[in-house]
Amino acid sequence: TFVPGGGPGQRYGYRVAAHDPTKMLLDPYARRVDRTDYDLTAAATPGSDTAGRAPLGIVTTPVRTSIPRPEIPWEHTVIYEAHVKGLTARHPEVPSELRGTYAGLAHPAIIDHLRALQVTAIELLPVHANAAEPMLTAAGRPNYWGYSTLSYFAPHPGYASRPGAEVAEFAQMVDALHAAEIEVILDVVYNHTCEGPSDGPITLSWRGLTPDSYYLGEQDLTGTGNTLNPAGLAVVRMVVDSLRYWAEELGVDGFRFDLAPVLGRPDGGPFDPASALLTAIEADPVLRQRKLIAEPWDATIEGYSLGRFRSGWAEWNDMFRGTVRDFWRGVPVLRDLGYRLTGSEDVFGGDRHPWASVNFVTAHDGFTLRDVVSYTRKHNDANGQDGTDGTDDNRSDNYGVEGAGDADHPLTGEIAALRRRQARNLAATLLLSTGTPMICAGDELWRTQLGNNNAYNTDGPLTWIDWRALAEDDAASAMFDFFQHVLAVRADAPALHQGEFFSGRPGADDAEVADIVWFTPDGQHMVDDDWFDPDRRCVQLWIDGAHSRSHGPHGQPVTDRSWLLVLYAHAETGTVTLPATPYATGYRLVVDTDTDDGIPRSSAYLTAGADVMVPGRTLWLLEALRDGSDTAEPTDGDG
Repeated sequence: TFVPGGGPGQRYGYRVAAHDPTKMLLDPYARRVDRTDYDLTAAATPGSDTAGRAPLGIVTTPVRTSIPRPEIPWEHTVIYEAHVKGLTARHPEVPSELRGTYAGLAHPAIIDHLRALQVTAIELLPVHANAAEPMLTAAGRPNYWGYSTLSYFAPHPGYASRPGAEVAEFAQMVDALHAAEIEVILDVVYNHTCEGPSDGPITLSWRGLTPDSYYLGEQDLTGTGNTLNPAGLAVVRMVVDSLRYWAEELGVDGFRFDLAPVLGRPDGGPFDPASALLTAIEADPVLRQRKLIAEPWDATIEGYSLGRFRSGWAEWNDMFRGTVRDFWRGVPVLRDLGYRLTGSEDVFGGDRHPWASVNFVTAHDGFTLRDVVSYTRKHNDANGQDGTDGTDDNRSDNYGVEGAGDADHPLTGEIAALRRRQARNLAATLLLSTGTPMICAGDELWRTQLGNNNAYNTDGPLTWIDWRALAEDDAASAMFDFFQHVLAVRADAPALHQGEFFSGRPGADDAEVADIVWFTPDGQHMVDDDWFDPDRRCVQLWIDGAHSRSHGPHGQPVTDRSWLLVLYAHAETGTVTLPATPYATGYRLVVDTDTDDGIPRSSAYLTAGADVMVPGRTLWLLEALRDGSDTAEPTDGDG
């Protein structure tokens, strides 16, 4: 509707006589909201007026970004998952008034850190305006992560450094990141809202308008009881309009869809990748040019849909996380590991690409990298749910002492060193595998949440990155150096992040060497029985760069050096025979998880066919040499 005299800054809301006219309702399309808290009793009580006690929309002057998007090709993408507040709240170089804000994230100190790592995209936990669920509001706790949407069009006002500046500061943040050639991906929650379960309704917006047009009713696919129904035109239109707004006007480069199968389950039915809402997103001329990432499961068993999205999508690959964690803690998963290292073609084959596998070993939901190697069980008592929340399937190990230990079970230097080593193994496997790697913010700084694997309602030092550790903690500084080194190697080695799956066949002009070859520890070609050997904890992977299926930023073919990846998970030092001619005459060690920073102690020439001693629990990346000295630099197809 049109209201004469209503201009920028005007606060407004709706009353709907057909439902409960005492409720002041937020416009679902509001570009700003004046608050994110509300009177729980009034919002939940029929006939109780919420004027002045519930969020309102604010008329806003349009804002647009101005710096062109970087448009990083998928196969060159490295994602850094972060929380706007948690990333910046404790950074000593960010001015105190900017910490925890969009403006703080745009500060040169943050951008310099991201560039030093050579990540290409930052994926932000929800920045849509959000409000704590009724359960948390009643308990006086926040929804720190933000998976409780109040408005799909308004940036969260709590992340603005100045009241009312959230839209402009968000756009300025995007421009600053784009100027640094870093893309912005948003974690979006189009599967449920903050209005709470249907048996205890909170009326703030959609529920007071036309609830049957928005909600699924009693069926719960999200664990929150207020699942949006993607069968309705109102929901399809709202989601696409929201995505278009963030993409076109605010310059966002991509979206990670929380509990994405819900968007493909009209009326709560079975998952359909060709559903109306998913098709509308894929077919949209703007959105199909953005990065689309699905979290391919919801809160039900029926909703697990890894690998079932269509060719325009990438997906969080939890199979990668589980397999890699298992391998390094000694579980016999070698056959699965082969798939994970090479882009998970068993999951994403057909008309899809390796980049569709968003590989990760940690994420905001779960243990940090440090905690994966420090705890055997979750420690979530501080969450206020008697330790019942969070997953019990952590695939973790403490290597002898739980967490920091105690007087009876002290943390020894030997255990601490082993933990850091295992963390380096997990991180290197992630960063050197084919696919799209995602790093959880703070892992590179050796961050801990003290064993809490579900800190969604903790807004404080436990969940904020402590940047002082970089200068004050040798372990944190060394871990940062390690991430920096491995990511630099990856960026300079296009054969390690190819855009097409390996064929296992030689190139057209090479009758001997296939693009990928697997070797046993004694340098022999692997056979079927080797993959099913429960005692095998070592594998060698040859990647031939001469016939790389990688491409440059403009699609040109790229050749590269050839590489040998050695993963040795046995606890004790052992002998490995490096593959001989025709693969290489020798090798040069480039990444070595036996050192704190991953930089090998020696660059000595290693003869092909020689037996070498590999320390227990070590990953090596070796560059293949043809004559003992020359190395081939990457070149495009015209070189």
